[in-house]
Amino acid sequence: MSRLKERYKKVIKPELQKKFEYANPMQVPALLKVVMNMGIAEPSKDKNATQDCVNEMTLLAGQKAVVTKAKKAISNFKLRKGQPIGVKVTLRGVRMFEFLDRFFNIVCPRIRDFRGFNVQCDGQGNYTLGIDDHQVFPELNLDKVKRAQGMNITFVTSAKTDEECVELLRLLGLPFKNLPIVVAA
Repeated sequence: MSRLKERYKKVIKPELQKKFEYANPMQVPALLKVVMNMGIAEPSKDKNATQDCVNEMTLLAGQKAVVTKAKKAISNFKLRKGQPIGVKVTLRGVRMFEFLDRFFNIVCPRIRDFRGFNVQCDGQGNYTLGIDDHQVFPELNLDKVKRAQGMNITFVTSAKTDEECVELLRLLGLPFKNLPIVVAA
């Protein structure tokens, strides 16, 4: 079991139950999954760009990435139906907690001019953040990376409100702007 999952069970869950006064421990919000996706900027010009992005995302996540394809053609974007437009991977369980531990403690401090992420959820208890350059991940060999890619990371929680979601992620270790940072013990 990863140290972040143990910390969730022993420290974070009781703290959330106390703060939001849940009658039942099953009401305490939990992190369900982490979805990472990366748009492929120019797949039509470079055929190997898609495979490079798949390999890099697989390296970052620790499991095989899936290519997403266009559902319909859009002529203004020179996009054909079935053309690869992105790469995604969904993390759950142990891999999710291991990724979060690396992301919070290693990757976030490596982001240039990093002051914390904005506190803005989607109203459903989920949080999405964007990274401009995926080269901040230490798993990547920078000599083999051909282009800087941005990516989105979505944290899907069982929280009913944005306040619960932000508090859960803050206690897990996600650094938000203007909120105190929780240091893992």
